[in-house]
Amino acid sequence: MSESLLEVRGLKKHFGGVAALTDGQFTLTRGTVHALCGGNGAGKSTFLTIVMGIQDRDSGVICLKGREVEFGSPSEARAAGITIIEQELSPVPAMSVAENIYLGREPVGLFGRVDFATMNRNAQELLDSLKFDISPKTLMMDLTVAEMQLVEIAKALSYDAEVIIMDEPTSALGEAEVDQLFATIERLKHAGKGIIYVSHRLSEILEVADHYTVLRDGRFVGEGRIADVTRDGLINMIVGRPLTEEFVKENKPTDDLALSVKSLSADGWVKDVSFDVCKGEIVALYGLMGSGRSEIFERLFGLSEDEGGEIRLFGQPVKIRTPTEAIDLGLALVTEDRKGTGLVLSADVRSNICMAQLRELSVGQVMQRRREGDAARRMIETFSIKTPTDRLLVSGLSGGNQQKVVLGKWFLTAPKILLLDEPTRGVDVGAKREIYRIISDFARAGGAVVMVSSENDEVLGMADRVIVMRDGRVNGELARGELSAKKLVNLAA
Repeated sequence: MSESLLEVRGLKKHFGGVAALTDGQFTLTRGTVHALCGGNGAGKSTFLTIVMGIQDRDSGVICLKGREVEFGSPSEARAAGITIIEQELSPVPAMSVAENIYLGREPVGLFGRVDFATMNRNAQELLDSLKFDISPKTLMMDLTVAEMQLVEIAKALSYDAEVIIMDEPTSALGEAEVDQLFATIERLKHAGKGIIYVSHRLSEILEVADHYTVLRDGRFVGEGRIADVTRDGLINMIVGRPLTEEFVKENKPTDDLALSVKSLSADGWVKDVSFDVCKGEIVALYGLMGSGRSEIFERLFGLSEDEGGEIRLFGQPVKIRTPTEAIDLGLALVTEDRKGTGLVLSADVRSNICMAQLRELSVGQVMQRRREGDAARRMIETFSIKTPTDRLLVSGLSGGNQQKVVLGKWFLTAPKILLLDEPTRGVDVGAKREIYRIISDFARAGGAVVMVSSENDEVLGMADRVIVMRDGRVNGELARGELSAKKLVNLAA
């Protein structure tokens, strides 16, 4: 199974004189998982888009099974046997799961009409083989972000390609779904497929990959066997320096209540949820996909209807019916899907940072541009957002810097309570540490933090207490001294 499937040498790509990739190198062999590692802005996405035929290369060689290739479109790459599970979800919301999986290659019957019965049957067989509990007839708009991620995985695997690119495939998945994906990867390896695996979760790379290649600042840094590298060694290659500590935690919880939730119900099935959060405290809501974590945040931020229960802020009962009311009361919500609900990708950095403060930065209907610019630049400096100008489209930033724009937007509102849903999803280890610093500093200054995370290490590293959810209810609570990955999984499963 040592046959070379894909070889890339000397790949280069410039955008308007800026080098995105200056020395892309990679070798994928049959029956292996090869991790492509690097921080945000390292050139990984550019590398993958060139391989998939989405962008042209300036120079370099790509060989598939020993033959030099150059794809003009993703359809050409798929026809040659390369497919990709993309990091950014791109569903057609009004279509069903089956229609999304087979979009553009639907089975047809009499008179050239789509054979929906066959399509639904094929989709069901595919989903069953992957152990994904999703109906092929469900509309994509009715799925959670995690379920959409599973559909994207199923869609990519439906092409039966020899080279499968997985770009952050677990970014929206819980532990159980990750285990299902890893079992699928093992089956693909045994079938002789080659998998290019991209993830910022180093624990995943060390568990699932056989080989690694590191890019940094658009250049090839090194490659080798996973068995021959340590976690710290890999971090050093990715970041370019030793990272003395991954988590930053300097807050000290107080006994002063900031948020108190009693017998809260939400979204029709989340029932009787109660927990408290004190000033200076970081509390994690932990659970498997579908346990009700994000639904609680939506209820607290006025994004869903009041279905019973009591919310108290700093000892006072409140009714939160809209996000505007939540903001006025001192709450801020960082959603799990920054590109879908956290940012306006077609707008610039300045507009995104100031979006939640339009009333304060305007006089009547007129935006005060000087105040807007000052506010944006203050947040850019505070959070060390790497952008040449606040007028750059936010879509042009790396994932870590986009996430810091989202945080800057909410910190501009001077929040007292942060609701963070997967706050480090899709960002590299260096940017993660910066975000942990932001969270820790906020709590240390007396703010209260409620954090949803699917990463065990993140929960163990940052939480003072953990509220474990299962089937829409609280199934347990663990203090920091009681925390362990085994206890978390046992309570959540």
